[in-house]
Order: sequence, then C-alpha cells, then structure tokens
Amino acid sequence: MDQPRVLVTSVSKMGSTAEIAEVVAERLSAAGLEVDVVPTREVRSLEPYGAVVLGSAVYLSRWQREALTFLRRFGTELSRRPVWLFQSGPLDLSAEQQEIPLPRPVAAHAAGIHVRGHATFGGRIDPSRAEGLLARSMARGGMRDFRNFEQIRAWGDRIADELRSRSTAA
Repeated sequence: MDQPRVLVTSVSKMGSTAEIAEVVAERLSAAGLEVDVVPTREVRSLEPYGAVVLGSAVYLSRWQREALTFLRRFGTELSRRPVWLFQSGPLDLSAEQQEIPLPRPVAAHAAGIHVRGHATFGGRIDPSRAEGLLARSMARGGMRDFRNFEQIRAWGDRIADELRSRSTAA
C-alpha cells in the first residue's frame, strides 16, 4: 500500500504554532511521506489526505475558534483517517514536565474521531507582536520561547513511524 498523503494544518495567532506545524511536517517529509502544510482557514477538502495533523494555539486553556470549527466541519471525514492533535501555548516548562490534557470541547471531538494521539508544546511570546495587557506585561522580559524542538521533532517522528507501519501492514 502507498504511504498516505498527510495534511499538517494549524491555527496560529502569532506564528509560533505554525512554526511547530512546519517542524512536524519536515519530520514527516524526511521519513518519505508526502506532506502538505496548509493553514486551517485555507483547507477546503480532506479528500486527498490519508492522515491529518491539526494544531492550535491555546489561550486561557482554549483552542482557537478556527481549529474547533475545523473539527466540527470535517468531523465525519476525520473519523475515517488517522488524526493527531497538538496544542501550543504554555509560557513555561509545564509542557515538558507533564501531560497537559486537551480542553474539554476539543477532547469531546477527539473522542468522536478516534484521535491517535495528542501533544502539548510550550509556546513563544514576542512582545512586539502581542496586544494589550499581554504586551505590556511581557515588554520587560523580551522574547520568550518555551518550545522544545527536540520534543517536537520526536513527536513528528513517532507519527511518521506509525503511518509507515500502518501502510506496510495493510
């Protein structure tokens, strides 16, 4: 059986989550998988894809509305293919130290589509791109990046391994 074409899509308010999606896509591609990286708002169909990786920035323990809309809109199609979810946002090392559950609305959708796995990665804050109170509170600290790219690459490699083993077993 052929390797599945993989969609890696994300919702990123300030670019950090999109960068994580790019790293995951690079790992999948390096493993020989055909990968498309498309912002969630631009996805019109899942028909060409045999697997999906969806990520969202998390603010106040909530996924971006656009990511939840994607889960609702494509729920039936997602239930027919392997899906992985990731979230980014903790502005500390908690994502490396413990498993952080998906927010309830996301977990409910995930159960319905039989998500193969999920991960939480640290976030990045760039005060020059932040707005309002967040920008004022972060301005003194400068850029802060809590993403662990070794962890992100390893997660992408695990997805690639699972996809390759599924296609050779079929």
